Amino acid sequence: MNVNLPKKETLNVKAVVIYTIAIISCIIALVVIGLAFYYGSDELDRLITIGGSSLTQVDEEYQLLASNFDDIFQNQLEAYTTNVDVKKIDEGQDLVYTYYTKEENKENSYDLNLNIPYINIDDEVIAAYNEEIKTTYEEKAESTLQTENENIIYSLQYEATIENDILSLIIRANLKEGTSAQRLIIQTFNYDLRNHKEVTLEEMINQKQLNIDEVQNKIEQEIDAEYQRVETLRSLGYGVFERNPEDEMYKIENSEEFFVKNGKIYIIYAYGNENITSEMDLVII
Repeated sequence: MNVNLPKKETLNVKAVVIYTIAIISCIIALVVIGLAFYYGSDELDRLITIGGSSLTQVDEEYQLLASNFDDIFQNQLEAYTTNVDVKKIDEGQDLVYTYYTKEENKENSYDLNLNIPYINIDDEVIAAYNEEIKTTYEEKAESTLQTENENIIYSLQYEATIENDILSLIIRANLKEGTSAQRLIIQTFNYDLRNHKEVTLEEMINQKQLNIDEVQNKIEQEIDAEYQRVETLRSLGYGVFERNPEDEMYKIENSEEFFVKNGKIYIIYAYGNENITSEMDLVII
């Protein structure tokens, strides 16, 4: 007859480690809460800084700028100063103004809310910009007005700035057609008023005396962080737009969409420019 004796209980080392970490974490949390209560949150933040500068200060500023990105679009050219004489096409208008507006709704057919900009500068480069804007956005609006029962939602806003004689224009369009996913399109135009030429991202980085390699590292870090977040969501079964951090599109020389505001460069990777998606990544330097 076989007899199975109960095994001698052994100490579960893994469980002990887990419980120990949990207890230490609770103690640390209680200490932090106590210090916050005694000193106040502001003083506590000062106590855990290095050299008088909060470790999270830069991240907080970055997150604030990123979260306020939607507020940039006011359909205007912000107040500016420039010592450059610019030849306008229409002397009665600003250097950038809204030339095409349309707010119209037809049930089950379309819902339009558009403010399309025009760059009011007499220049060959600018003329090409204006033609591209008209072909891309105005013609889409006019064709939408001819549709029936297609449930098209189409909106467009823009913002323009002039800093250090660089005109920077950003256009954001949201387009949803029928049952397809929403598409976000972001296009930018950057023009040197003094030298009468288009400005590249690399030239803008150099103008601001930033280190090219450091900026490239920043882009790669932000894209990789977003990639990791998206992959986590994908592993949980969510439908997501997948990125490839190794894609050459993230190289500075290939990054075409950027906007300058208050001394910051907003580098934008709007995947809806080529795909039907509203996903985008934003890097601010």
